[in-house]
Amino acid sequence: MLDRRTLLATGAALMAAPAIAARKSANPNFPKGFYWGAATAPHQVEGNNIASDLWFVENQQPTVFSQPSGDACNSFALWETDLDLVKAMGLNAYRFGIEWARIEPEKGLFSQAMLDHYKAVIDGCHARGLAPIVTFSHFTAPRWFSAQGGWTNPESAQLFARYCDKAMRALGQGIASAITLNEPNILLLLKPMLPPQVWDIQKLTLETAAKRLGVPKYVCANVAGFDDLPALQTGLEAAHKAGKAAIKAVRGDLPVGFSLALMDDQAVGAHSVRDAMRKQLYGNWLEIAKGDDFIGVQNYERALWGDKGRLPAPKGSAVNWSGTEVWAPSLGGAVRFAHEATGVPILVSEHGVGSDDDAVRAKFIPEALAGLKAAIDDGVPVLGYCHWSLLDNFEWIFGYKPKFGLHSVDPVTFARTPKPSAAVYGAIARRNAL
Repeated sequence: MLDRRTLLATGAALMAAPAIAARKSANPNFPKGFYWGAATAPHQVEGNNIASDLWFVENQQPTVFSQPSGDACNSFALWETDLDLVKAMGLNAYRFGIEWARIEPEKGLFSQAMLDHYKAVIDGCHARGLAPIVTFSHFTAPRWFSAQGGWTNPESAQLFARYCDKAMRALGQGIASAITLNEPNILLLLKPMLPPQVWDIQKLTLETAAKRLGVPKYVCANVAGFDDLPALQTGLEAAHKAGKAAIKAVRGDLPVGFSLALMDDQAVGAHSVRDAMRKQLYGNWLEIAKGDDFIGVQNYERALWGDKGRLPAPKGSAVNWSGTEVWAPSLGGAVRFAHEATGVPILVSEHGVGSDDDAVRAKFIPEALAGLKAAIDDGVPVLGYCHWSLLDNFEWIFGYKPKFGLHSVDPVTFARTPKPSAAVYGAIARRNAL
């Protein structure tokens, strides 16, 4: 049941959206053909992804995961329900992932049944007027892949390309845009943020998995040891290029890119370390993106950089579930930088806020979109916006505690319930205008 505060905040946000637009732009309309989407990831919503690398480490002790993914949102069975939610909001796009561990559960063994499943999802999108924006690897990989060193194995790019080829031949004609890899820079971004003990427990998690399987090295895309980062980046860079080539070989006209975790990095003071930090946080990815059709921007926060490092958020800032600042203009800042650095069109492939208080989300969405619209007005080519997430789901090592969804999910019945923020976002999407 909605409390009075949530209803008031939702109403205020809906009424505020046109006013925000009026301040920012004489023309409140987004470009024709703009993608309005919601985003999910297979491991986070499907449930029972038992052949994946992360399932194996979630269900062991010790582990860096606070709880296992289990049934997640049961979206493997309820995908039609999820597509109906996207359509009911008035959106025209759905960003989701196909799960490599389901498609190739053992090395060289490809499942026709799983390819058929994902083809049904893609067809279901088209039946509802939704453009399928498909991610080929959203962190997870097959267990066998990570048990041979994952992306640090010299064979990884070739294996990824083979999987992309198989998936494209089965699914490629129905895809609107392809994302090879989700946030391949995530551990670079977390490197200066995570305390040493978190890196230690990640290393212990992986060493335990390797011992259980009797292999020398077990490495995942978003759970790795500190020492693995250089080899991991080298492998992911090669994999993106090989995967993109495989996708383009089947369908040369399909737009292909990757998504990058990007903060709105702001310089504070005369000798800010911001530019040096950007090199660390984003590695070679901005350079690589120059050869792609677009770059996916995934923005959740800003970072203030002084002369010695990151500064705390201003006192009194609104905060999310983890105490991190909620600052709506960060989206516009991140998008402007991504285009300036790469010269390619932008797809906002993820953006959202983790909060138990949906009033925060309902206020945040129109404010952030006003900043995005201002960037578009200034000439930044933006293809679309996908809100993270369609559902409250499994948030990796943090389990089910963070709530990012436009819909809540009952963990027993899997019933989905729209939050007021879904109506706020849907109203903007239906108008294609603030």
